[in-house]
Amino acid sequence: MKKMNVALIGCQFMGKAHTSAWSRVHQFFDSSIQPVMKVACDVQEDRARRFAEHWGWESAETDRRAAIARPDVDIVDISVPTYLHHEVAIEAAKAGKHIFCEKPLAVSCEQARAMLAAARQAGVVHYLNHNYRRCPAIALARQLLDEGRLGRIFHWRGAYLQSWITDPAFPLTWHLRKETAGAGPHFDLNSHSVDLARFLVGEIACVTAMTSHFIRERPLDAGGRGGTFGAVSTEQEKGPVTVEDAAFMLAEFENGALGSFESSRFATGRKNYNYFEIYGSRGAVAFNLERMNELQYFSSDDGPADQGFRTILATEAVHPYVAKWWPPGHIIGYEHTFVHAMADFLEAIDKGTALRPDFEDGVKTMEVLECALDSAASGRRVRVGEAAAATV
Repeated sequence: MKKMNVALIGCQFMGKAHTSAWSRVHQFFDSSIQPVMKVACDVQEDRARRFAEHWGWESAETDRRAAIARPDVDIVDISVPTYLHHEVAIEAAKAGKHIFCEKPLAVSCEQARAMLAAARQAGVVHYLNHNYRRCPAIALARQLLDEGRLGRIFHWRGAYLQSWITDPAFPLTWHLRKETAGAGPHFDLNSHSVDLARFLVGEIACVTAMTSHFIRERPLDAGGRGGTFGAVSTEQEKGPVTVEDAAFMLAEFENGALGSFESSRFATGRKNYNYFEIYGSRGAVAFNLERMNELQYFSSDDGPADQGFRTILATEAVHPYVAKWWPPGHIIGYEHTFVHAMADFLEAIDKGTALRPDFEDGVKTMEVLECALDSAASGRRVRVGEAAAATV
C-alpha cells in the first residue's frame, strides 16, 4: 500500500478531530493510500510535543514553514484559526503539497481567490472541509434530490444555532475579532449552511441580510489577545467585539427557490443545532445535526391515509458511507464525518478525480457571505458577485 505523509498545522480542537480521522481512515475504508501522521505543528512547543506524543504523531514542530517544506511531507492539513488559512495554504501549494483545509476558507473573498489560484497553479488536490456534506443522512437527501423525489424545489429553510458565548464573562477569543475571524457566526456557522444549500439546492443569486451585536466588549486574557475556546476569563480589562453575534439572511437561488439562513451564538439552550428543511413540489426533507443519523422525509406520492413525514434512520448499508462502519441501527457520530472526508480526499489523490467542496466552492460560499454583510451594512438587496453598491 502506498503511504503519504501528513503535516498537521494546528493542535487544538480541529487538530484533535482531524487526527482521530487520520489515525483510522485506512482501517475502515479501502483506500490504496495509507496516511502517515508524520509531524504535528503548533506555535507552543510544549503543546506540540504533548499533542504529538498523545495522539501518535511521529514528531513535533513549532515552525510551520519548516513542517510544510519537509521533503517527506505530502499532505498539509490546515487546522489553525481562519486568519492563518491564507498564508498556510499558499505556502503548502508552492511546496507542491496536497491541501486539506478547515472552513471557512478565509477571512475574505480576496484571500480565498488567492488560495484557489495558488492551488490551481500548483496542480495539487485542494479540499475544504465542510464535513457535514458527508453525514450519511445528508448524502441521502442529496440522492433523493438527484432522483427527483422532491420535484421542483421551492424553499430552503436553515438555522445554525449555538450558545457558547452568552456569558458576558466569556473572553475575547480570536473568534470575536474581525481581523482573525472575518465575521462572527455568519462566517463560522453560515458558511456550513450556505455550503449545504449550494450542495442540495443550487447556487445563490442574491441576498438580503441583517446582523446584530448583543455584547460589544469582552474580557481580555492575560496576553490581551483573547482566551481559549470554551474558557471564561477573570481579567477585568476589556476589548471590543468586532464581529456580529447573530446574522439572518434571505436568499434567492438561481433556480428560483427562496431560502432563509439563521446563525447565532446566542441561541440559549442550543449547543450545535445545524438544521435545515427543503420543500419541493413532490416532497420535503428535514435534518437536524443533533439527531444526525436521522432524515425526515415527506412524499406527496404517498396515499392520503398514510401521508406524513417519516423518519429514515440512515444506518443501513445502502446509505452513503455506512457500509464501512457498523450493523444497521448502530449509529455513528460527528467524528465519523471527518473519516469520510479523508477517505474521499485520499481517493481523489490516488485516482486524480474531482473532490468537492474544494477551494472554488470556498470562494463561491465566501462571495455569498460577503454580499450578505454588504447587505446588512447598506440595508439593500445585493446580487452575488457584484460590489455592494450594485444592488437589485
